[in-house]
Amino acid sequence: MRTLRRTALLTSIVALAAAPLAGCGDDEPTSGEGGTTATNVTLKVSAATSLKTAMEDFGGGFTAARSSFSFAGSDELAAQIRQGVRPDVYAAASTKLPDALHAEGLLEEPVEFATNSLIVAVPAKGSKVATFDDLGDAGVKLAIGSDTVPVGSYTRTVLGRLPDATRKAIEGNVRSEEPNVSGVVGKLTQGAVDAGFVYASDVHAAGDALRVVDIPDELEPTVRYGAAVVKDAPHPEQARAFLDALKGPDGQFALQAAGLGPKP
Repeated sequence: MRTLRRTALLTSIVALAAAPLAGCGDDEPTSGEGGTTATNVTLKVSAATSLKTAMEDFGGGFTAARSSFSFAGSDELAAQIRQGVRPDVYAAASTKLPDALHAEGLLEEPVEFATNSLIVAVPAKGSKVATFDDLGDAGVKLAIGSDTVPVGSYTRTVLGRLPDATRKAIEGNVRSEEPNVSGVVGKLTQGAVDAGFVYASDVHAAGDALRVVDIPDELEPTVRYGAAVVKDAPHPEQARAFLDALKGPDGQFALQAAGLGPKP
């Protein structure tokens, strides 16, 4: 089942890569909706690290404003907003953090705009890990996200569904807990660990450096991305237009071309 789904996703990505993204290639946006000039508006977007490729591609074709991105762990970006930082848009690799900030009165109503798959990644050149069952073997070194970031939370959801002995064996092999998913990818590409829990889109972005070890279907978490306009944002009108476009054809194209799944 997972193999069929992944084959379909790769086929979709290849088809997307062959088609042009509307608006890409323009160095400067010239107009927003209705022809209003927007070259003097810079939209600040705080986004999860796993969105870097997709957001930068999408931002290049967004014409209602220039797009300026800040990428970090979703929890770190949420903490900045709680401390008074005011980007225009906050996009997280989960729905829990946007929902929490909305409940605190710091965001407008969040929207879900993408999905992803949690997988185990291993170095393509060779690893002690060939299947999920190998993660608890003696001598295996693992990297995971910290418990405060979505990728770490999703990982712990998977581990929590395992029998106690299996879970403890895997947890005992964890050698690094990273502040964002790019940290886990870095440990893998440097050869510092044998395997790590990351998103399918991270393996896609890594090219030939990593390969996928599937998580059993019954253990898989639901990975959904949420975003919202920040309350008291400098450019709320353009921020709402950004989210609308992100959920539209151009945004969905960029997200899926980067290896993410469609909006729920």
